[in-house]
Amino acid sequence: MATSSVAARKGGARVGVQKFGTFLSGMIMPNIGAFIAWGIVTALFIPTGFTPNGTLNEMVGPMITYLLPLLIAYTGGKMIHGVRGGVVGAAATMGVIVGTDIPMFIGAMIMGPLTAYVMKKLDKIWEGRVKPGFEMLIDNFSAGILAAIMAIVGKLVVGPMVVAFSNGASAVVEFLVHHGLLPLTSIFIEPAKVLFLNNAVNHGILTPLGTEQALQQGKSILFLLEANPGPGLGLLLAYAIFGRGLARASAPGAALIQFVGGIHEIYFPYVLMKPVMILATIGGGMTGIFMLVITGSGLRAPAAPGSIFAVYAMTASDSYVGVTLSVVLAATVSFLIGSFILKVSPIPADTDGLGEATAKMEELKGKKSSVASALAGAANRGPISTVVFACDAGMGSSAMGASVLRNMIRKAGFPEVKVSNSAIANLTDTYDVVVTHQDLAERAAPYTSSATHFAVDNFMNSPRYGEIVELVKASNAPDSAPTAVVPEAADDAADSGGEGAVGDVLTRESVVLDGSATTRDAAIDEAGTLLLARGAVNAAYVAAMHEREESVSTYMGNFLAIPHGTNEAKGNIASSAVSIIRYPAGIDWNGKPVKFVVGVAGVNNEHLAILSSIARVFTDKEQVARLEQATSADEVLDIFGRVNA
Repeated sequence: MATSSVAARKGGARVGVQKFGTFLSGMIMPNIGAFIAWGIVTALFIPTGFTPNGTLNEMVGPMITYLLPLLIAYTGGKMIHGVRGGVVGAAATMGVIVGTDIPMFIGAMIMGPLTAYVMKKLDKIWEGRVKPGFEMLIDNFSAGILAAIMAIVGKLVVGPMVVAFSNGASAVVEFLVHHGLLPLTSIFIEPAKVLFLNNAVNHGILTPLGTEQALQQGKSILFLLEANPGPGLGLLLAYAIFGRGLARASAPGAALIQFVGGIHEIYFPYVLMKPVMILATIGGGMTGIFMLVITGSGLRAPAAPGSIFAVYAMTASDSYVGVTLSVVLAATVSFLIGSFILKVSPIPADTDGLGEATAKMEELKGKKSSVASALAGAANRGPISTVVFACDAGMGSSAMGASVLRNMIRKAGFPEVKVSNSAIANLTDTYDVVVTHQDLAERAAPYTSSATHFAVDNFMNSPRYGEIVELVKASNAPDSAPTAVVPEAADDAADSGGEGAVGDVLTRESVVLDGSATTRDAAIDEAGTLLLARGAVNAAYVAAMHEREESVSTYMGNFLAIPHGTNEAKGNIASSAVSIIRYPAGIDWNGKPVKFVVGVAGVNNEHLAILSSIARVFTDKEQVARLEQATSADEVLDIFGRVNA
């Protein structure tokens, strides 16, 4: 009982600190773009900037004095009580702004949420008690009166308190710098990042203090204490060379995302699965800070996300050498320490626990991590053997996407990976990877909770296909666990070639080289009319093609759209058929240019062979060019492998 009580208290304390830290960072992060804008204006136009300009330099002071604190206050107030809270919070913050001579970021982080909280409580008091017709009067005057009162409180009470705190914090930083102790902050910062406070430490604490310092000195070392990408890069490179199993296979991709993309949380699971590796990032962090101290280097504004590009973009003009040394040496030291740990205490290849570590990280942070899960999600299942494309009907879009990705995975050397397509309603939790259109992702998730999910904006040429191929490479690497037996599933016609059925599904009469439609809906009608003429569908199916288009676009990319009916409309299909219409001048398909419209009606997967051929054609620029120049229906049929008239 005692043990349980202690654990509960620890968990409650952690959750409380986590929520508070998330709230602090939540006021800063949405406004990072404004901080960067101020940093760019400062870097360019101040007297010591790259292109000094007295007129444009006039923006620097008002931006940091008024714009940034008011944005922070508005964001904090809105988090508490919506737009109403944001307005009163920003108005009240003017009190602390005019009452001091330092940027009031911390004051804004106090006054914005505090005023909004008071407003929320006052609104609750007279909720339902205001007579009809007087609501606007009460709302406006109560907000104005409260904002005025809180502005006075801010100027007379909160402002002086914040100035005292800021002066004390600055004195602490100066003391640490002058006595060579600032690198020791990595002992706190690096573990706090990995556990759950990375954004809270950086944006909730260091960014406000760093901005005040940057205003006075033109740069601040504080912006790079947490955001330095060097320690994480060194750790991941150590895993890439001396790690084992999935950790080793996934580390290079994670390093690229961390260093170039600036998403530092992707390396956190690699620390959590072997906690002693935190020594590598602490050592790297201390080295990086030490180099900044001895070279007097810093950034003009926050680097967010912590990408090497963002770091260099915000580097002060006299700090490029110091910042470069900081990043490079931090990565080197982290790599050396991490490599030593992995050599003397290697992780067994079959029990590296990357998936469990990712889950632990998400538990600590209180939220899912898409980038980490994408790289580590296969750890608990071993090699990937099944990938499914899911759409509403499982008939057109998903079949095309499955064909494209199947070819990519086979070219990568993994023909054993089964790539199929399905209607969302028919999904079962037996797949390793699930791919859906971004508008359907939430519908598919409950059916396949144990799979790794990828959402795409189109099925023909999504850049996420490259991520899936890399995930397959990492999961099915030679030193990963033995390949699991692929569960029995109905093979689609595209897998088996199925060319014999093409002539029955696509005929000369269903090919039109010069469509008459000029709009999306008219093109759907034209494609549906060809299916009707074949006797393949009834009028209800054509109506369902429009219904499907209203829910999720069937635009595929590469000038192609493949309208088809909903899953519920399959009962209106008499036989599989495909129609192809070319629009030489192109038509507007929800803002996308379309020159080829392929109408689809399929039962029993009989149409998948022709869809596979269409997918292959439309991922080949030369073949698309041939289609655009075709002068007869027979040429089109030949391009898609149709040999009989």
